[in-house]
Amino acid sequence: MSNETAETIGKVYLVGSGPGDPDLLTVKATRLLETADVVLHDKLPGPEILSLIPEHKREDVGKRAGGEWTPQEYTNNRLVTLALEGKTVVRLKGGDPFVFGRGGEEMEHLAANEIPFEVVPGITSAIAGPGVAGIPVTHRDHVSSVSFVTGHEDPTKDESAIDWQALADTGGTLVVLMGVGKLPLYTQALLDAGMSPETPVALVERATWPTMRTVTGTLSTIVSVRDEHEIEPPAITVIGDVAATRDRVLSFLENTSLPEDT
Repeated sequence: MSNETAETIGKVYLVGSGPGDPDLLTVKATRLLETADVVLHDKLPGPEILSLIPEHKREDVGKRAGGEWTPQEYTNNRLVTLALEGKTVVRLKGGDPFVFGRGGEEMEHLAANEIPFEVVPGITSAIAGPGVAGIPVTHRDHVSSVSFVTGHEDPTKDESAIDWQALADTGGTLVVLMGVGKLPLYTQALLDAGMSPETPVALVERATWPTMRTVTGTLSTIVSVRDEHEIEPPAITVIGDVAATRDRVLSFLENTSLPEDT
């Protein structure tokens, strides 16, 4: 790339918006949302954060009309195109860009096209979601390890990238992101792997949003609890002894309990 081209090219910021509460945006993320020329976002940052961005700056690269998702290839190429036009671009993601946010793919694509970029970490919902619901992902009296997995993958497929047997054997906390739909499949996979049916489980829906809800059960009951309370994405599943901590602190936990919490 020539010096002249480098001077006219824009810059891309891969920004994490945190779990959804605007107060949990980092100072740097807030500043970039104010100064960027264009913000490419999906739905996960949440309505309160998206409302902070002037409409003329926003480009939705999440769900499109008809229920289809914007192809990742389109998003990758759009970032490059905007930068080559000399624009300052924010790629806004829920949580942290590198926790199931495909930030790594976008970073590599930008580098391959010689586009300067910067990563702005965000508070990951994998930790913040359980935390605001009164659930520590680690606890000295209960567990010293935690695993984060995607709930999009079908545990019954022949070549699953997730070893549910190994996860069951670790004895640590298991946090599943994007796992509401396949909850029956991976809870059964853990039961088949020998995890106790009485293992505490919590579902945290829309963590830190005004409509946040939390429901609790056990590995053997959480599917029926989900169905009874009509829990929908986005939601986080917490599996392990720490999920029971919520019951011991709930009466003192402010601003997280709505009438439907259980």
